[in-house]
Amino acid sequence: MTIFEEIRDLLPHYDYLYLGDNARAPYGSRSFEVVYQFTLQAVRYLFNAGCPLVILACNTASAKALRTIQQCDLPRIAPDRRVLGVIRPTVEVVDRISLTKHIGILGTPGTIASQSYRLEVAKLFPHVTVVDEACPMWVPLVENREYDTPGADYYIKKHIENLLMKDSKVDTVLLGCTHYPLLIHKIKQFLPQGITVFAQGRRVAESLKDYLFRHPEMDCRLTKGHSIRFLTTESTSKFSEMASFFLQQTVNAEQISLGERK
Repeated sequence: MTIFEEIRDLLPHYDYLYLGDNARAPYGSRSFEVVYQFTLQAVRYLFNAGCPLVILACNTASAKALRTIQQCDLPRIAPDRRVLGVIRPTVEVVDRISLTKHIGILGTPGTIASQSYRLEVAKLFPHVTVVDEACPMWVPLVENREYDTPGADYYIKKHIENLLMKDSKVDTVLLGCTHYPLLIHKIKQFLPQGITVFAQGRRVAESLKDYLFRHPEMDCRLTKGHSIRFLTTESTSKFSEMASFFLQQTVNAEQISLGERK
């Protein structure tokens, strides 16, 4: 939702089909194979619904499924369609944000274990040093709306301290999970002054805008009627309540099935 909100804000005239696999979320602690299968099911559903372009607005799905889908599945099932993720656009700006060239990544266990951020940074900016920290409790804090409570302080402070102990030169911290912007005030509270906190939503939206400018053949295939449809694999009332909370507007969702729940 934090990614979608920024994309819609920057590109309001497009039609959007938002699909949340809420019944099987969170993906952060699942295996590579399960995340890949779940993500591919969602991509196929959106393709069948007529979407030429799919954004994986999830760091875990981007880390564990995007490359395989792009390289192995798209040429076979939909060579004229595209699937993009959120990690590459985020990494592309770290070199100009960090003065010390030492950055920290906060993410789910799945995203951190994939080393996707480390690999992307090394590929684009080999002179930048990366340290990372898995924060397994942060998503549940957000999902249960406990992110702004005193009880959340322990988990947030603990993982920030762990991250900075790994490298005292870190001057930029990337929030490598789409839930974490809701924790940003707490995160800043426990970070020393002078460290920049970078949430990826706006950057992903700007990258998408640039992508469509550079690929007019894709842009002309996207319908532009200012519409939004919300789909969920969870109960519609539960999803609508959470989505309305995230987006600060009334959301009415439709329930769908993507496959067997695991």
